Amino acid sequence: MVPEAEVQDVLAELQRLRARVPLLSGALAASTDGLVLAHDTPGVEAEGVAALTAAALGVAIRMADATGRGGFRELLVRGEAGYIATYAAGSSAVLTLLAEDRINVGRLHLEGRRSGTRIGELVDAALARAPQSGPGAPVPRTPQQQPGTLPHRTT
Repeated sequence: MVPEAEVQDVLAELQRLRARVPLLSGALAASTDGLVLAHDTPGVEAEGVAALTAAALGVAIRMADATGRGGFRELLVRGEAGYIATYAAGSSAVLTLLAEDRINVGRLHLEGRRSGTRIGELVDAALARAPQSGPGAPVPRTPQQQPGTLPHRTT
């Protein structure tokens, strides 16, 4: 899906993010359909978190749409021991951050949004450069039909 060079750039962004925000205990970039792109999640099963992120994303998208709040931007879950924050990262990826309970949530959002934007740019650019024609290439679809893309209202 995403070439190895961009995966390494995404991983580097995750590592920079964790260095900037010491109370982050993990960072994961995944496709919107739950496939891990890159992760820095010591002690956490990245594939499971990516799959759960995709499920939560589906509910969040439906909730935002049903309440007229527009397209998905972010989701924050607070547990007894900390936070899980998910941010849109371009048109086909998400950034999920695991944070300790003591984190400054404003800082979490500031840094998460910035990194989500950067990761989205990397992933979207890689997908735009991917070969789309030739024998065996998938049939082009509208943006709403693309697997792994964040849906958005067109009306």
